[in-house]
Amino acid sequence: MIAETLAGIALVKSAVDGIKSAIGTAQDISEIAGHIDNLFEGESQVQKSRNKKSGVDQFNIKSVAQETIDARLAQEKMYEMSQMIDLRFGHGTWQGIVTERAKRIQEAKEAALLARKKKAREQEELVENVKMGAIIFGAIAAIIAAAVGMIISAAKAVGINQ
Repeated sequence: MIAETLAGIALVKSAVDGIKSAIGTAQDISEIAGHIDNLFEGESQVQKSRNKKSGVDQFNIKSVAQETIDARLAQEKMYEMSQMIDLRFGHGTWQGIVTERAKRIQEAKEAALLARKKKAREQEELVENVKMGAIIFGAIAAIIAAAVGMIISAAKAVGINQ
């Protein structure tokens, strides 16, 4: 958990450094997009680490303080970058990025949900097909057994009458 937080903070810091070094000369937002991705990923790692409460350390004051400070630092860097990007590319650019990112995340979640539903439906259909096959096989086996039984009975009856 601590390693994940440290990795997240390091990713945030390197993304901020990358954005700061490139923003003055960037002709469009795509030139710093990789750094923005890293910024969001690092901030996400910090938040996930903060939300994972496990073990004895979860109640440790040092742990709580570190998680809180790291989360605030990540939020502070996100705000700083939002201001820089809006100043460089125009007011609302950052909000547009955040909105588009949220939209894509939601679309990915919906697509994953649809895929899970489709897989469950296909699994149910497979089970139903197997059941139907077993019923048909059983019915055919019963018919064949009855026919064989009738043939044997008829053969015995013909053998007895002769």
